[in-house]
Amino acid sequence: MHANQHRFLPALLMLPTLAFAAGDLPTVAGIPVDFILFALTLLGVALLHNATLYVALTGLVTISLYKIIFTGFKTGIGIAGWIGHLGHEWVTIANLFCLLTGFALLARHFEKSHVPVILPKFLPDDWKGGFVMLVMVFVISSFLDNIAAALIGGAMAHQLFKGKVHIGYLAAIVAASNAGGSGSVVGDTTTTMMWIDGISPAIVFDAYVAAGVALLITGYFAAKQQHAYSPIIKNAHAHTHIDWGRIFIVATMLVFAVATNITINVKFPELAEHFPFIGVAVWLAIVVTVPVRRHDWEVLPETIKGSVFLLSLVLCASMMPVEKLPPASWQSAFTLGFVSAVFDNIPLTALALRQGGFDWGFLAYAVGFGGSMLWFGSSAGVALSNMYPEAKSAGQWLKHGWHVTVAYVVGFMVMLAVLGWHPDEGHKKVSMPTTVDIPAPPAMPKD
Repeated sequence: MHANQHRFLPALLMLPTLAFAAGDLPTVAGIPVDFILFALTLLGVALLHNATLYVALTGLVTISLYKIIFTGFKTGIGIAGWIGHLGHEWVTIANLFCLLTGFALLARHFEKSHVPVILPKFLPDDWKGGFVMLVMVFVISSFLDNIAAALIGGAMAHQLFKGKVHIGYLAAIVAASNAGGSGSVVGDTTTTMMWIDGISPAIVFDAYVAAGVALLITGYFAAKQQHAYSPIIKNAHAHTHIDWGRIFIVATMLVFAVATNITINVKFPELAEHFPFIGVAVWLAIVVTVPVRRHDWEVLPETIKGSVFLLSLVLCASMMPVEKLPPASWQSAFTLGFVSAVFDNIPLTALALRQGGFDWGFLAYAVGFGGSMLWFGSSAGVALSNMYPEAKSAGQWLKHGWHVTVAYVVGFMVMLAVLGWHPDEGHKKVSMPTTVDIPAPPAMPKD
């Protein structure tokens, strides 16, 4: 028995080599097993809202073990290939972690600056007040994380509408926050990922063509819904003053992030692949502004937990055989918007960046705004639904927030007609073979 085990062990260790040498990845019904495991992970995240971190980590471990044992990585096979893959991805992961945690502190400073409390005094008294508030959420999301913008919008709505907020209007708040972040590289994690990956902010800015149209549509119908349900209360907050120290901290963090990214990408692009300069710059800004105002460090534990969840999905996406995906096209980008309503847009963006060949303005809009079509389709929707539990119904969200889906389709088609599809053929269009030229293993001695 022990002799057979010793004879079988070399064959087991050669499994990754044999899988690569065979020339094809293992499939089920023509779909690579990698994608099936990834889809099951995303499905688990969508269904098990109270255990998303554990589902994501389980998926990461499962996919890693599968790749280690059966297929290997572009960087090699087995454990060594996995370590090499992590070494290749660590800069992206570190940048995202620093930005996610840093922007959580930034959002808290903006919230405590009293700007969100003062803004409502500029609103009209009728249904147009609800519409202008959604425009404010859109603008806030362009420089804050969309989650923070949605929560600020939810807090303002609770105050302005006597605590009675229509589900259709809640859907519009999420849509406005996602639309505002879709065209800004500091407004959404997905667009920040594109920025880190070398996509120009000017290209991402194109998303505002579609996002602006979508905001007009969903904002109009949602504001009408809300006005009929519970009219706005005028509250000037005449005695509230802006905390300019906190505004200074917000501006400093954004300037550090933008200036660092522009400098590195323009003058030292080769260095960007070897060190997380943007993330470090944001945390440098946090350190130097400590004397200005106290940072709310207590938000970090929950933020770190959420960041680990998102980055686990990003790592899962980084291990997918993207050469097996359908070619990038406006049709596939359009479809990803609907997929984003069900699955988290972070891993979808990671897949698209690895595949390359998209028009990134279209993709930013699709994966950003598309997640608004269901309450769990984006982190902003999940966060706002925690504030308003009545929104945690896919049926009610679709029924009363129907205008979000209409706005997504119309916005995308207007952008296609106005700008046209201009794929970035050069971005990451590197051959990523599923086979590796490895000499055939020596023949095993026969019994």
